[in-house]
Amino acid sequence: MTDHVEIPTRMLVHALIREDGTVSADELYTVANTLGMSDQQVRLCVKRLVAEGRFTHEGRGRKAELHATADTTRALAPNADFLRHAFQQDAGLAPWDGVWHLAAFAVPESARAARDSLRETLVHLGGAPLQNGLYVCANTWEPYIEEAAHRLGAHGALTLLTTTDLRRGDTHAPDELARELWPLAEIADRYHRLSRVARPRLARLTGPAALSPSALLTIAVELAAELTRAIEPDPLLPPQLLPRPWPGTEARELVARCWAALRGRDHDHGEARPALFRFYADITREAAERATR
Repeated sequence: MTDHVEIPTRMLVHALIREDGTVSADELYTVANTLGMSDQQVRLCVKRLVAEGRFTHEGRGRKAELHATADTTRALAPNADFLRHAFQQDAGLAPWDGVWHLAAFAVPESARAARDSLRETLVHLGGAPLQNGLYVCANTWEPYIEEAAHRLGAHGALTLLTTTDLRRGDTHAPDELARELWPLAEIADRYHRLSRVARPRLARLTGPAALSPSALLTIAVELAAELTRAIEPDPLLPPQLLPRPWPGTEARELVARCWAALRGRDHDHGEARPALFRFYADITREAAERATR
């Protein structure tokens, strides 16, 4: 049985952004209908995205075209770095140097919005709270934090440091610290689900049956949505800190094989293909090649 993938309408719109920053309304409605979304649901989402300044809108109905703003494009860009790093870890190409990266901040109550945004950024980057206002990560995250702090006007309240000697109470061993600080069981469950989603779609993509362009787009969006769900809360800890076997490795390998098969079948979009095809194809190409050797 194929696991059903719940895809937020907003995520669908982002997934269908083409290389030139546009989204075809006709393509959007077609894929949305395939996924069980109503036209009204899509229209309301588009209206909200335009009102938030994330897209501009030209034309009417299915002949309309959305244009992603620079802020929307910028917000989606860092995900490529994280996904690429995950595949490098899977291949043993990003060994841990034993350094913990810490960030502390003391933003006053008068700047609560900036404080909350900075905290959300640290968690999104894989940080775990050690105590109030102090977060730790096992990967180099300083450039991303500083960019966010500058943008939020909170750079002066930020302190960054590194250490190879981290202790929390009586816990000192890095793998034990990882188990205490991050919800590894919950993250592993997300990857198990990703594998359940990817396997039947890989079977369809590598099977003899023909698949329409909209069917290929639907599979691509489903894979992207489920991979995003799995990887967003994942701190991408080095393999040395994770239980073995780690389900994220197998799940990402399955996704890489799916994208290799999608590349082989997608001949109809040309320059109009969604950017996610290049986004995932570029990152997963080497992983897929390693998996089939």
